[in-house]
Amino acid sequence: MDRIKEKLNSLRIEADEATAKVEDLQAKVKSLEQENLQKEQEITSLQHKNGLLEAEVEKLEGNIKDHKAIAEEGSTHSTQNEALQRRLQLLEEEAEEADKNLRETNDKLRQTDVKAGHFERKVQALESDRDQWEAKYEEMAKKYAAVQKELEDFQQEIGNI
Repeated sequence: MDRIKEKLNSLRIEADEATAKVEDLQAKVKSLEQENLQKEQEITSLQHKNGLLEAEVEKLEGNIKDHKAIAEEGSTHSTQNEALQRRLQLLEEEAEEADKNLRETNDKLRQTDVKAGHFERKVQALESDRDQWEAKYEEMAKKYAAVQKELEDFQQEIGNI
């Protein structure tokens, strides 16, 4: 009988351990599914960027093909080909610089948005403070007027005496 109880206890412990392991594995599955979703979103974003870059590459390759066709027309066009290749290189550099500037501008825009939000909250806080001070001022002005009235009444009573 004791052996059966020991066996049952060991089976319960194993079942508890298995349940804990299942819960851990379920948590890991959820985490991996979330990670997978993020990766899929990143893949979609990268595919879009890749499509844009491929279009730009096709455009640039078209430019290169045009320039090569001009260069093949004859030796007199060799200087023109060199000039076009330099121009293409400059355009690529300008495109890279434009991309860099765009990224910097986007970063600055994000920072500006953050600062604007911060200042909007600060303005709201200051407006709230102003409203409180105005309310206090109005209250003090009423008290002052009441005290002033009492003083005038008191002076009138003293004058009558």
